[in-house]
Amino acid sequence: MLPSNRMAAEPFDSTQWLAQTFSDVREGFERKRLLISFAEYFGLFSAAPARHARSAAQYLRDVFDHFGTAQVATPRGPVKRWLMFDCPWDDGKDALMGQEEVQGAVYRLISNFAREGRTNRLILLHGPNGSAKSTFVASLQRAMEHYSALEQGALYRFNWIFPTQKLTKGGIGFSGDKFEGANPTETYAYLDDDLIEAKIVDEMRDHPLLLIPREQRRALIESRLHDEIAKGFRPADYLLRGDLSHRNRQIFEALLGSYHGDLARVLRHVQVERFFVSRRYRQAAATVEPQMAVDARARQLTMDRSLASLPPALQSLTLYETQGELVDGNRGVIDFADLLKRPPEAYKYLLTTIESGRVSLDVASLDLDTVFIGSSNEGYLAAFKEVPEFQSFKGRMELVRVPYLLDYKVEQRIYEAQIRAAHLETDKHVAPHVAWVAALWAVLTRMKKPMPEKYVKGLTDSVSKLGPMDKAVLYADAQLPEGLTPEQARELVAGIEKIARESDTYPNYEGRMGASPREMKMLLMNAAQNPKFACVSPFALLEELEELVRGVSVYEFLKQEPLPGGYHENRKFIFQVRDRLLDRIDDEVRTAMGLVDERRYIDQFDRYVSFVSHWIRKEKVTNPITGRDEDPDEEFMGEVERVLQMQSRHEEFRREVIAKIGAWSIDHLRQKPDLEKIFPRQIADLREAFFVERKKQIRRINEDLLVYLTDGPEKMPPDQMAAARTTLSNLRGRYGYCEHCAKDAILVLVRKRYT
Repeated sequence: MLPSNRMAAEPFDSTQWLAQTFSDVREGFERKRLLISFAEYFGLFSAAPARHARSAAQYLRDVFDHFGTAQVATPRGPVKRWLMFDCPWDDGKDALMGQEEVQGAVYRLISNFAREGRTNRLILLHGPNGSAKSTFVASLQRAMEHYSALEQGALYRFNWIFPTQKLTKGGIGFSGDKFEGANPTETYAYLDDDLIEAKIVDEMRDHPLLLIPREQRRALIESRLHDEIAKGFRPADYLLRGDLSHRNRQIFEALLGSYHGDLARVLRHVQVERFFVSRRYRQAAATVEPQMAVDARARQLTMDRSLASLPPALQSLTLYETQGELVDGNRGVIDFADLLKRPPEAYKYLLTTIESGRVSLDVASLDLDTVFIGSSNEGYLAAFKEVPEFQSFKGRMELVRVPYLLDYKVEQRIYEAQIRAAHLETDKHVAPHVAWVAALWAVLTRMKKPMPEKYVKGLTDSVSKLGPMDKAVLYADAQLPEGLTPEQARELVAGIEKIARESDTYPNYEGRMGASPREMKMLLMNAAQNPKFACVSPFALLEELEELVRGVSVYEFLKQEPLPGGYHENRKFIFQVRDRLLDRIDDEVRTAMGLVDERRYIDQFDRYVSFVSHWIRKEKVTNPITGRDEDPDEEFMGEVERVLQMQSRHEEFRREVIAKIGAWSIDHLRQKPDLEKIFPRQIADLREAFFVERKKQIRRINEDLLVYLTDGPEKMPPDQMAAARTTLSNLRGRYGYCEHCAKDAILVLVRKRYT
């Protein structure tokens, strides 16, 4: 290809560009070995037998492993995340947010299937509507698509090639430089179309090794994979015990009889073709919608094809081709979307299909090597558990729960992607905190009131005081509610995972009820169209939430009775989120004013820690000005403790500070203590105290900024204009505000906080 800088500088040569493209495609075709003979494929198998003897489950497990893992922190403890769900091949587009425990559960099941060499269970993902069940399967299938295009993910099937009579008589050779003069009795795989009388493509994608008789095939696989089998690898049961599909077996036996048992002459008709997993073209990745029909069928092939085009040995056969989702998904993954929406009679055939890996049709039985995944919402699953057939299906299903997310920081990433799309569609600027507002409110609606009696005595009091907002910030930030003693704080931090898992065994578990991301995405789209705001605004979203909570008869989660502690009070959650939004805006605006260096509060607390450290060890402190050793400054320490409201227990608080730093240092060896992470609340309190003392000054700058944004700077005094301009510049550069959303935010802030 011509370098892009040269293409920009020189006239575009269309002929040269096409010639280069033709050459690239030809080289890629040969490099990827898209069409080869059986003998060449057998060479590939011999070089990497484990790669070519994988079951569909083992292949899928290799897809998981290919992209690697990362350890992530969650409210339920540290868990492993499979990076394939980040969709790195597409810059993270449509990635799965969260759901690491679901990933781990599916990986364990896939691994079990791989160890058995076949899939004998259907993985049923169940959870509330919009909990990312479909996104999970879509991410998995997209990862398979990417992996199948790599060398280590190559998959092969075969076609039957029947040459023209003049070729079989030896009249002409192969065309093309690569095969000119080749012996046509060796392979017909590379024939040009004008030399082919008939080509039968295998829609079942039968494995090429199935062309080897079963007894020899099994001995071959076991001998070539002896070492891998000893290490735990299990070849596909489909290859060890399976057979060709009905039509391929008919053709194979007819040719073998015609050639008097000469297998070599049969295999020269075989063209091995590499195929790629594709959802769009339904190759090894199919989705079965909740329709009332068997998902495989057959139709006669020879009735609409001239019998004269087939070899004499096949003209007496009645050949059928198979169709349907089970056929499309063979050697890959079949997704039964909303499986339980069908009546049980519509999918009873799955009982034997999943257990035996075979589906029976009128004319033949089809052997399948497929991973079966289904999905259902909780309502249909609960109803299904009441029908008599449930116990039969339960033995052939593995249930994997997919709840709503409970960490608003993870939920926020879902809406950030949605907002980016809205920005592209409407060309509206996106104000800060829109996704945060959506995520926090949605998570608050999902919180379940804890049961204090289930905890040990030390945790009971702390758990009983947790409200929905307390749980939300505890899960996302490990931030503790106020008013806890040091002992309660330690026990609550240690008990976060237990709190998050409290309702796992309940039918109405935490994360089953609440606002769905689908509904929240719709609200975001509506907020983006709000004519009152020039930007996609968090205040527009709050208006949409006000409208949503009125639809009590529309949304199931709004029908829940409010509980003590503020649970299920969805309208009040709007006010709570608005207050927190104003806290954020207030903090950003005050910081943007530049009234004080942001390091001031950290340096102040750092100095306090230094004095406390010397005080505990009863040591002197060197005065940096006089150079003399003096006692720690009690007046300075007392002032800090007054702001933090620790005067009454200042000695105990000082020891707690040093103990926290010591505990942090044990977990972070050879690192300087990060006071912002260890004492976020204390530093925030020092910061707040500074601004409280300057509330009048802050109010004046806010009002000046409103004048600046509304009427312009022309009539403002120079000093006020400069302060407003500095604040606006910092709001733009640091936080992403524009003039419109800055004006909206400051107007609400002045009304609610500075009037």
